[in-house]
Amino acid sequence: MKNTLTRLLAFAFVLVIPFHGYAVGEANLDVDSASIAIIKKSLSGRFATLNPLFASGVIGLTRDGMVAVSNNTKINQADRLRIDQLLKDENMDRATLYREIARANGRPDWESELRKTFGERWISRAPSGWMVKNAKGEWVQK
Repeated sequence: MKNTLTRLLAFAFVLVIPFHGYAVGEANLDVDSASIAIIKKSLSGRFATLNPLFASGVIGLTRDGMVAVSNNTKINQADRLRIDQLLKDENMDRATLYREIARANGRPDWESELRKTFGERWISRAPSGWMVKNAKGEWVQK
């Protein structure tokens, strides 16, 4: 249990902290600003709510750095609106994070590449059992 918790906390850290030594062109993924700090805090605060949904296979990670429903059959009607709102908020923060990192690097045109970079890294670091989109766009269990 402690090992699982440690891995999940490490993954949560990966979700909100850019990656050292991994660059898009010459992008500084460690760049910080007041707006990036606010986004990171929001993402980190939401992770505890999203984690059980990841673990149960209801939601998963996409290749473009976003989160989506991976299995509609696991969602009952009563939970659907809550989950949809969680994903809307999560993906809005993620999109803003990518845009702000690109902007802070003086290269707003890098936003789509940053999405791919973060998506690939988060998928590679996701715990076993989580749902992820593969290169063909299919949901698979990691």
